[in-house]
Amino acid sequence: MGEAEIKRTLGIDSFRNVSKDKILKFAAMMPDLDTEVAIKIIEQFPVFKEFAAGALNTLERTHSATLIANMHSQDAFHEDLRETREIFKAQLTDDMPSEDRRDINEKLIELAQMSYKKDSENKKSLSENLKTVGVVVGVVAGSVLAALGGKAVIDSLSDSDS
Repeated sequence: MGEAEIKRTLGIDSFRNVSKDKILKFAAMMPDLDTEVAIKIIEQFPVFKEFAAGALNTLERTHSATLIANMHSQDAFHEDLRETREIFKAQLTDDMPSEDRRDINEKLIELAQMSYKKDSENKKSLSENLKTVGVVVGVVAGSVLAALGGKAVIDSLSDSDS
């Protein structure tokens, strides 16, 4: 597929002022393009590298903000649990009826279980978030790699294996 055919496919006259959606469409086409053609086109895309870098920067800022908000939420939750535990501990006395002591101890155990459950949920959420970020970074990096000759590297490795 040549440059003219790619322009027709993208519905553009020039690679100079291309919208983000056209860049994404082009990036999706890159694995099927001849490496030389892809490189020539990218050289004409003044915004391609900036777009990829901008996408990664936006992703990084969003991910960081999510992690910070999560940390604050976790801290507030665990602080509330600490305060509640302290209230229960203050109510425990040597001279209180054993039934009351048992009730308070059960409440303290429930708080510990809540803390454990919240921590497990948080770790699972962070893991899923990290996987999502990894996929997005992989797609963007893969597009850039393909655009900058990654396909040529892979092809040359395949040729040397033969």
